[in-house]
Amino acid sequence: MAIDDLLDEHEQGERVRSWLRNNALGILGGLALGIAAIYGWRWWVAHQAQQQQQAHSTYAEAVKQLEAGAVDKAGALLAGQKGTYATLAALRVAKSQVEAGKVDEAIATLRGIQAEPSLQPLVNERLAQLLNAGGKHDEALKLLADDDGSAGLELRGDALFASGKRDEARDTYARALAGTDVASPARRRLELKLQEAGGKVPEPAEAI
Repeated sequence: MAIDDLLDEHEQGERVRSWLRNNALGILGGLALGIAAIYGWRWWVAHQAQQQQQAHSTYAEAVKQLEAGAVDKAGALLAGQKGTYATLAALRVAKSQVEAGKVDEAIATLRGIQAEPSLQPLVNERLAQLLNAGGKHDEALKLLADDDGSAGLELRGDALFASGKRDEARDTYARALAGTDVASPARRRLELKLQEAGGKVPEPAEAI
């Protein structure tokens, strides 16, 4: 190997060592951040699993209380709870409250649910049902303003019809029917409501 080559390698080695000295803190910081990110991710996964397990346990206990007829205890267990399990349990609590004749309490339960986006329409529809039954049609309409699903449209039609807005109810029922499967048990009910509002039931092929 030539002397010039050795000098080049020595010079390159010195440059590498100099670079390492100048960037040591950054390298160590990057390693520390990487290690922290790994442990942080592991902690987050473990925390989520623990939260899910706790939520499931609370749900199971709430259901147990409902089955024993202790509706108030079940409701107390769910106070401040969030997530899918809490939402499903709260819906069952509200149903039990309605069956016990405690409609105002059921409305309060449904209003207090902090549902995930995927379950919020279902919560709103249950609440709108009770609002309609209690004559609070404007509140039901406001609650369902962005709900274009068949169930939401049917409830909006109910609120409109009860408010004397027959034409709007007819159009809303027609939209709900158009989005309802021919084999759905809800279809016959919607057909009757549409006819009562003065509408014409289309042929199944036209409703697809």
